Amino acid sequence: MIRSKLRTLLLGAGSAAVMLATALVPATASASPVPGDRDAAGAAAGFWACTVPPGYTFTSTQQTLNCGDSGFRTYYFVQPPADGLWACTVGDGFTYSSTQNTLDCSTGGGFRTKYLLRTPKTGLWACTVPSGFTYTSTQSTLDCSTSGGFRTKYLLRAF
Repeated sequence: MIRSKLRTLLLGAGSAAVMLATALVPATASASPVPGDRDAAGAAAGFWACTVPPGYTFTSTQQTLNCGDSGFRTYYFVQPPADGLWACTVGDGFTYSSTQNTLDCSTGGGFRTKYLLRTPKTGLWACTVPSGFTYTSTQSTLDCSTSGGFRTKYLLRAF
């Protein structure tokens, strides 16, 4: 009877140790979904990766040992660019309407610019004039600042 209880107790402790070890193993360098919602737009399509694939942007970084032979490397939370997404790079076919200075995009320490991605369309106030568009008005604003100070914002019109 005591032997049976001891065996059950040891089996339970062993199972708990295996489950704990599994939970503590760091994520591999392969694509894995992020826990939680980092950005409202497109967060479900995001994953952590050691490089940013073509056609993707990244919205956050962290340092990891998973992406190199030795030492810490940058791990990127990558996802397809989308209208309304705060991203660290501006992909082809997008412009941006606002910026923020953040540590989210840092690849080597320090603050970097994060951009509010927008799909270009007539009537949008944007910080750049993408191909296929002109502008009908401008304003001087801090919204588009990437290094402090006022920048020009453009009222887009497709041509």
